[in-house]
Amino acid sequence: MNVKNLFMEPDEGFDAVAGRLLLLLVMIVLAVFFLMPIIWSFANSFKPAAEALAHPVALFSKAFSLENYRRLEHVGAGWYVYATNSVLIALGTIAFTVAVAVPAGYGFSKFRFPGQTAIFVLVMATMMIPFQSILTPLFLILKFLHLQNSLLGLVLIYTTFQLPFSIFMMRNAFDAIPKALVEAARIDGASQWTLVRRILMPLALPGVATVVMFAFLNSWNEFLAALIFLSDQNKFTLPIMLVNVSSGIYGIIDWGALQAGISLTMIPCILMFLALQRYYVRGLTAGAVK
Repeated sequence: MNVKNLFMEPDEGFDAVAGRLLLLLVMIVLAVFFLMPIIWSFANSFKPAAEALAHPVALFSKAFSLENYRRLEHVGAGWYVYATNSVLIALGTIAFTVAVAVPAGYGFSKFRFPGQTAIFVLVMATMMIPFQSILTPLFLILKFLHLQNSLLGLVLIYTTFQLPFSIFMMRNAFDAIPKALVEAARIDGASQWTLVRRILMPLALPGVATVVMFAFLNSWNEFLAALIFLSDQNKFTLPIMLVNVSSGIYGIIDWGALQAGISLTMIPCILMFLALQRYYVRGLTAGAVK
């Protein structure tokens, strides 16, 4: 079977096949461009310390070593403590975000009430407030609630800033569901709870998956709020650990341990995307066409 048979559709000219091959080549180049830093970080994380500092740097090493990951156990409270904190914060942010965004998006989509548009615009307007400009009010609020230097306080902050986008996504997801389907369920005697649980939620699952993914990535990778609002070293997150590793002793950067920390931070993000990527594009485009 030749290239023409592989890429040419019936009644399709050679120019179309050439264009398709060119597009494929461009996609391969872009894939390599984006994957190279990830591959480089993982490869360097398993090199002995001497090879990590060698010049010129080799992509792969014949020696396989876990000493970079072992050194992370002695950074502060240990990488496993920081990883546990990051997991708890990410799961809490996801839970609070979904619990608020799903009913809010459903309400904005399927109900009509006075001031609906104004309230929705007000919620969306909060996305334009720079986080850095309200650090002091947030600090005072957490102090008043006795949530300063706590993981729960950080979860509430992350949820607050994640909600506008999440509510927008869920409203679009529910808008994409045909009204005729909802009316048919009500005619058949479905209660409001049954309608949401058995009909609307399965159809809005791509939107929920998109909300979950963004909530996880934003809370997992966030650095500034964790640095400012947490003072107890045992409550630090992985991004703060990476800063401590990159600072090093006497300003000397431990490149091997830094690459190991970066790899540990990337793994959950990659797994999350691979698990939810089938819903990701569908969730982003929900409600775009009616």
